[in-house]
Amino acid sequence: MKTNDDSKPASGLTLKARAVGYLSRREHSRLELGRKLARFGEEDEVRAVLDSLEKEGWLSTARYAQSVVHRLAAKQGTARIVHELRQHGVADAQIANLRGELEATELARAREVWRKRFGALPADTNQRAKQIRFLTARGFSHATIRQVLRGVEFDDLD
Repeated sequence: MKTNDDSKPASGLTLKARAVGYLSRREHSRLELGRKLARFGEEDEVRAVLDSLEKEGWLSTARYAQSVVHRLAAKQGTARIVHELRQHGVADAQIANLRGELEATELARAREVWRKRFGALPADTNQRAKQIRFLTARGFSHATIRQVLRGVEFDDLD
């Protein structure tokens, strides 16, 4: 990598400054931030910066996982959120804790997503299949989908 006399990259930003810039915009997982920084530094440099950021509290995978859950919970099912967390390198132990919280609220979340999109039980098998595909694509479990399509408390529709 080309550098100037101050041992900063030619762009003027150090690797750590670039990382803090990314983190100031939104939370990142260690894996995700490492991928972004890999273009600007050697593997050992990136690892050292990530270690330093974790030690200083700038980088937290737990905080990242909570932000993903907060961002997606109102629109997505447990399976889809868990997939997103795994894809970004969140540890299985953290995912297990979050999965329990998500599963406890999945039926209510699925009913709300269903209500916003459809609002009425399917009149025929084509509509039923369409609603099932929609909820499945959102990551809701088949058991939850069956409960939603059996009937929604119509007081909730108002």
